[in-house]
Amino acid sequence: MMEFTANQIAQFIKGTIEGDANAKVSSFAKIEDGAPGAISFLASPKYSHYIYQTKSTIVLVDDSIELTAPVPCTVIRVKNARDCVARLLQLYAASAPRKTGVHELAYISPKAKVGKDVYVGPYACVGDGAVIGDGTQIYPNAVVGDDVVLGQNCKIYPNVTIYHGCKLGNNVTVHAGSVIGADGFGFAPNAEGYDKIPQIGIVTIEDDVEIGANTCVDRSTMGSTYLRKGVKLDNLVQIAHNVDVGENTVMSAQVGVAGSTKIGSWCMFGGQVGIAGHSTIGDKVFLGAQSGVPGSLKGNQTLIGTPPMEPRAYFKSQAVFRRLADMYKQLNELTKKVEELKKDK
Repeated sequence: MMEFTANQIAQFIKGTIEGDANAKVSSFAKIEDGAPGAISFLASPKYSHYIYQTKSTIVLVDDSIELTAPVPCTVIRVKNARDCVARLLQLYAASAPRKTGVHELAYISPKAKVGKDVYVGPYACVGDGAVIGDGTQIYPNAVVGDDVVLGQNCKIYPNVTIYHGCKLGNNVTVHAGSVIGADGFGFAPNAEGYDKIPQIGIVTIEDDVEIGANTCVDRSTMGSTYLRKGVKLDNLVQIAHNVDVGENTVMSAQVGVAGSTKIGSWCMFGGQVGIAGHSTIGDKVFLGAQSGVPGSLKGNQTLIGTPPMEPRAYFKSQAVFRRLADMYKQLNELTKKVEELKKDK
């Protein structure tokens, strides 16, 4: 496990040291759960009290936070502690030793092309005509189908299945249990049941995409389903056939996007958002958790609810909704009084 000194860290994140510049850390911890040899961060004044008792060796602290008493740790002052921690975590992950080599229990087709410094774990399978880029890691039990293309420095975690013909760019991460390129949900009703519509397209995933565990991205009926550069999908997300997800769009867990929907760039979808098929969602659309979208949306807006609306209108309508039972009772009483008045006339 690699160690870093406060001086090395401060140089990397352009911070200012208060305390021992030679203090060493080799792990990360929350400030309230600190431990010797760990680095923590303090980005909000409401957590300031933890720094006076923390056992962490180094704490990154926002410049805007004032400390009113001596602290038991080395402090590194930075403009944005949260962002700096993210950069340090990336450095820490990059410093971890990389696995290379083909395990004796792996299968690689003699018709596949495998680049340099590739790792293929036990019981992983690489099919005919597959192309594996330099530095890519394929973990145990993963299946890379025939004619699949994997770019450089990809990580394909255990039990991932990538169906035939799909194309993944560089620096793509697919977490355990995900399925790339299964058939889209295409069936045509007939008098006796349903005829399956063959799904003869592929999935194309561009560079720097990360896909969470047990997520499914379906192959297209024709052409390709697309995840554009920088897309991030959480666990248990469903992307249907012929969907096109724009650059740097992110989706939380259990989002479902129905077929032939086009989603713009830099969108953010909360958990359990559902998008109806054949919709067009503009750039920079932010959807709150459990929003149900029945049709297209223009870009540059924040929405919540079903159908989605501006947050202020949504919360006002929810306040009314909670009073519906009382309002219904009042309406019935008023209706009876009106009827009685009519009789008196």
